Amino acid sequence: MASLAAPLPGLLRTMTAQTTNTITRNPNRFKSIPFNPPFLRFFPLTPLRNSSGISEAAAHALRGRDDRNFSESVKQILEMAKRASSRRDILHTDFLTPPALKEAMSVLEKLADVKAIAQGGYPQAERCRLSVGHPDIMTVAPDVIAALSIRGNFEYEPCSHGDFLGAILGTGIVRDKLGDILLQSDGGAHVVVVPELVDFLVSALDKVGNVSVSCQGIPLLALEYEPPRTKSFKTIEASLRVDALASAGFKISRSKLVDLISSGDVRINWTPVAKNGATLKTGDLVSVSGKGRLKIGEISQTKKGKYAVELIQYL
Repeated sequence: MASLAAPLPGLLRTMTAQTTNTITRNPNRFKSIPFNPPFLRFFPLTPLRNSSGISEAAAHALRGRDDRNFSESVKQILEMAKRASSRRDILHTDFLTPPALKEAMSVLEKLADVKAIAQGGYPQAERCRLSVGHPDIMTVAPDVIAALSIRGNFEYEPCSHGDFLGAILGTGIVRDKLGDILLQSDGGAHVVVVPELVDFLVSALDKVGNVSVSCQGIPLLALEYEPPRTKSFKTIEASLRVDALASAGFKISRSKLVDLISSGDVRINWTPVAKNGATLKTGDLVSVSGKGRLKIGEISQTKKGKYAVELIQYL
């Protein structure tokens, strides 16, 4: 096993450079999961009469994107879904970011005869792999994600999420092959990865920061995660604009918030905010780079016509 550790990073880089499409085919035989645990997201897609080509609605959704590279990735997923449906096959993406997954699903809803499953390993997973296939073929969740436990003596040298991420990427693999990294109470971490890299990381990853570590594969059900800690408070505002509510929620001036919006550091439901006047509603998630996340709770109107808004801050 150890002899594979040295050449594999270079091989992975070469494969990545030569492959512009990160979509991989699923073998005809895959390990079935005999149940549907809560960390799997199933998306039954709306059938249309004509399943050939990109529908007008899907094409319109793609034209509405400003980020050309992002649109290209969604187009690749769309083409993958069409191939899977026509060939009665099952295909998978690498790990997608939340906005990429959301945008892909909004387009996939326009296709016929396709079933999609997003898997991230646990209920609050942010990075997920998307599997698409014909409903008659994909009757159970494909076995396309795995988990690792990274352990070491972190008592005197605690490591951050960035330390673990940097150490893993330092072995030569690319970010798209990694899901979420869950920090543990003992200082270690649980990591979600593609199954084919488990053995490689077990042999290649031996240090995080200055701490020597050991890795081992663990079942997905052994992933340990904590529900996010939050605190709630209310604010009274004249409008539901993002600059007003985010300013109140993150305790920063509105002018500073406007600057953050202009620099692309403010997102609503994972999508960068384009205008200061964007309005929010119950359930929206606002994130500000370096400040954290804020969820919009219950909204009601006061007798004076203002808005009483519950803000839920993630700690």
